[in-house]
Amino acid sequence: MSGGDGRRFDRLTQHLPGRRYWSRYRFCSGNSVRLFTAGETYFAALIERIDAAKSNVALETYIFCDDASGRPVSDALVRAATRGVRVRVITDGVGTERLPMFNDWQAAGIEHRIYNPHIFGRFGFSRTHRKLAVVDDEFGYCGGINVVDDYDQNGTRLPYARWDFAVELEGPVVADVLEAFDVQWERIRIGHRPALVPPPVGGATPQAATERFVRVRRSARTADMRAMAEPCVAFVARDNFVNRRAIEKAYLTAIGQARSEVLLANPYFMPGRKLRRALIYAAQRGIDVRLVIGRKEFAMLDYAVPFLYRTLLKAGVKIAEYEKTMLHGKVAVVDSNWGTVGSSNLDALSLMLNNEANVVLVLHPEIDQLRTAIVAAFDEGRRIDEKHYAARPAGERLLNWFAYNTYRLAMKLLTVGGYD
Repeated sequence: MSGGDGRRFDRLTQHLPGRRYWSRYRFCSGNSVRLFTAGETYFAALIERIDAAKSNVALETYIFCDDASGRPVSDALVRAATRGVRVRVITDGVGTERLPMFNDWQAAGIEHRIYNPHIFGRFGFSRTHRKLAVVDDEFGYCGGINVVDDYDQNGTRLPYARWDFAVELEGPVVADVLEAFDVQWERIRIGHRPALVPPPVGGATPQAATERFVRVRRSARTADMRAMAEPCVAFVARDNFVNRRAIEKAYLTAIGQARSEVLLANPYFMPGRKLRRALIYAAQRGIDVRLVIGRKEFAMLDYAVPFLYRTLLKAGVKIAEYEKTMLHGKVAVVDSNWGTVGSSNLDALSLMLNNEANVVLVLHPEIDQLRTAIVAAFDEGRRIDEKHYAARPAGERLLNWFAYNTYRLAMKLLTVGGYD
């Protein structure tokens, strides 16, 4: 790394975990991870675990639909509650409408709380956008998959299953998933920030864990890497109290440490300046940076996002727009050794307002499967060519500028100036 790049990296990471602020998330080893690439397999596994539950089930989701996917999950929750298992469910007041099945939940003894029932409520404009579950304190789930039919998009039938991911976790990291759910459960009840819990003992800081795998990579060949370092997992929850920038910092740490490749897929790509600069600096220092961006869900973003392409393309970032089906996954892989799966979009709402949750994997074999999926989506997407982009009509360029600045102004107002 040159002196200029080194100074940029120092500026980029001066506020990351491990430098000045402690974070409530940790990396821990001894976990097993199972990656799901579609809702169908994810729901089948979740229902199997719920049907085997003996003591407790906790589920938090932005969307819970009364459809071909949601009803079997609801039925499993009811069966569990009926046989004496404590079942708690959190849904979002905007993401999930008031469903008749809520009456069935109440009759079965399911405890149900709604986060911020109105668009503007006691938690402001924020939503719980997380997709979490914990069964018997033994199995944890995190990802981007809502409880909704894979093929349904606001009443329209998708040609292929929604492109999305979730993970099943087993091991010490499950305690962190449950803690995040419990804090949210109490936050809804009391309406303000619950008492803080000290960081768990025995875990490394996120920065230390990331630097550890970088040191291993410097001293070992790729083929020997996994044999020389222990796989670890971190659960990263974003809120508006303690970890306001937790997920963004996790991305910045990994991108800043990249040595060969950054692969990133996200449906709503409108990050602030820090994350954009991180991607630009990575490309400028020779890293292969590839972005897969979703389209055709919100017209405003379809026009606003391309405004960001010019500086990214100029730096050498490769961009593909994915239109085969609805891209909903929020995933990334760095150097085939760091990966993340979660609910956080890379936009102002997810990074600055909403409650989000991601899982970060370091040196886990599932990263290879995740990388393969991102590369395939990039290859299937419509590649953005710099020359064709620069030659687009003046009216389109003006529309991109207007949409981006309108979005930016709206987000700055909602985040009280926090979005940059």
